[in-house]
Amino acid sequence: MIGRNYHLVGVGGVGMSALAQLLLALGCRVSGSDRYYDQGRELDILRKLRSLGVNLIAQDGQGVTVNHNLSAVIISTAIENDNLDIIAARSKGIPVVHRAEMLANLARDRQCVAVTGTAGKSTVTGMIGWTLAELGMDPTVVNGAAVLNWVSAKNPGNFRYGRSNLWVLELDESDRSLLFFNPEWTVVTNISKDHFELDQVKALFAAFAKQVKNSIVGRDPLNDAVKPAIDFQPEITEHGVAFQYRNVKFQLSLLGKHNAENALHCVMLCEKLGLDLNMVSKALEKFSGIERRLEVVGRPGGIAVIDDYAHNPAKIAAAWQAIAPFYRRIIAVWRPHGYGPLALMRRELVEVFTRHVRPEDKIIIMSVYFSGGTANKEVTARMLVDDLERSGLAASYVENYDGLLPVLLKSAAAGDAVLLMGARDPDLPVFTRSFVFKFDNFVMNRMSGAGGVAQEN
Repeated sequence: MIGRNYHLVGVGGVGMSALAQLLLALGCRVSGSDRYYDQGRELDILRKLRSLGVNLIAQDGQGVTVNHNLSAVIISTAIENDNLDIIAARSKGIPVVHRAEMLANLARDRQCVAVTGTAGKSTVTGMIGWTLAELGMDPTVVNGAAVLNWVSAKNPGNFRYGRSNLWVLELDESDRSLLFFNPEWTVVTNISKDHFELDQVKALFAAFAKQVKNSIVGRDPLNDAVKPAIDFQPEITEHGVAFQYRNVKFQLSLLGKHNAENALHCVMLCEKLGLDLNMVSKALEKFSGIERRLEVVGRPGGIAVIDDYAHNPAKIAAAWQAIAPFYRRIIAVWRPHGYGPLALMRRELVEVFTRHVRPEDKIIIMSVYFSGGTANKEVTARMLVDDLERSGLAASYVENYDGLLPVLLKSAAAGDAVLLMGARDPDLPVFTRSFVFKFDNFVMNRMSGAGGVAQEN
């Protein structure tokens, strides 16, 4: 691999950025293009990739025409066929390779632990990677989200390079690219409708399960009737989760029952690898969590501001159940991450909000995040709001972040949780963190003007 030259299109994406770091670690030369770079937006991930050695180039074909001896142009499913980098590569006869196919080729001679499922896979991948590293097994980890323990001013946190032959990989079902892989061990967290209808999802995971060499932890895609014979009764508090397994206690500073289940998957995989569960427990106790997975980014003015990646009904339900018992009210913001997913999940979204939203809670739906390309825009966020209102929920529509800020400032009060959910949009976590600062200032100004913080009923 040393000295090979690769160009990654859309290099700022979570999967692509982790692959870029892996290629650099293997001694390759790496360049990348990204639409946000072309827009002059210095995203944190792009800045970190540049500092690590990725040469950022405009997404106009230059990444191919100015690069000499390119081994391949690497793309994800999200990249359109009329992308100028792809057109330039094909005109020069340079291979265009899918991100997952490239990762699978790199992992072919490794001992691989693969984590997949409809929800929770980034968290479980991070937990396993962190635990194996803490126990001295020195794994390489390629994840779809950042492990907070690994994030620094220079490190994105979604990749770790190890010297051993053990690799831990998050595999994606949304584009069926998990079928490129033949891992030794696999965790399947769960199986539910997301990018496809449920029967298609089940068939996909069943096909993948046949490619696993050793064993599967978690959901068995080949046998729906099989359930783990475990008396699993986690303790859930506002500050974390705890549970017993094989007479060993596990304590984590993560919110929600679903994170106890995620941790159990990690523990059971470590058991398959023959690790001491008492040592696993000590490692997991130090695990800080995953970026944008029920991440409490601040507590200004007595509210909790929580950033979460939830973009499908199962993840929205998990987030709501995790925090609802501990706050008097949830003010939730959800941004659909695409027109296609919104249309596919419209009915299930109404059902999940109707099931979990309490009378005192509020829901704010933002406009659909659209990053360009072709899309059927028949189903809109406003239509989802209409559906929710017909179901008797207190739902409202906000077009953009300028409109969202005054709504949240007016609505939130001490004892509330402000939960911001959504995928893909890089501005969502940026807004969430800026809101903490702005609400703090808002409270200070209100206190100085009115002698205290008003409580809204």
